[in-house]
Amino acid sequence: MFTQIKTTLANKAVVTELTSKFMLGTENVIARIAIAYSLHSGKHFSPLDVRGSGGKEYSRNVLFGQRFPFYLAMICTYYNIKENDMNIPRYFKMHLDDGLEMIYADIKDNPNLVGYGYLFDRIEEGIKDLN
Repeated sequence: MFTQIKTTLANKAVVTELTSKFMLGTENVIARIAIAYSLHSGKHFSPLDVRGSGGKEYSRNVLFGQRFPFYLAMICTYYNIKENDMNIPRYFKMHLDDGLEMIYADIKDNPNLVGYGYLFDRIEEGIKDLN
């Protein structure tokens, strides 16, 4: 399947800044949140939409840990593809970059925003959307 994913170069600094702002511990936590946030947004990408790399590099094990099957299922369900589709790494990368950019855009002009408050608000919105 794949062994690593790299963000865009611009998102390398974003990962570090968001991780620090939200005090989430390791940088893979914000990456997981970013993927889920992007998927929740409803955006669909073409495999040809993939942008450059050169940014923060994650191994599959570091990024997803033991939860890889859940993230794989989300991508496969979202795009209605099989788990052996060759474009899965591209979809993960695109949603990672998109989610990081969305979160950063939300907080960049609001320096007083508390990290957990922002995250709880997004979670609450997501739960409401389920109803």
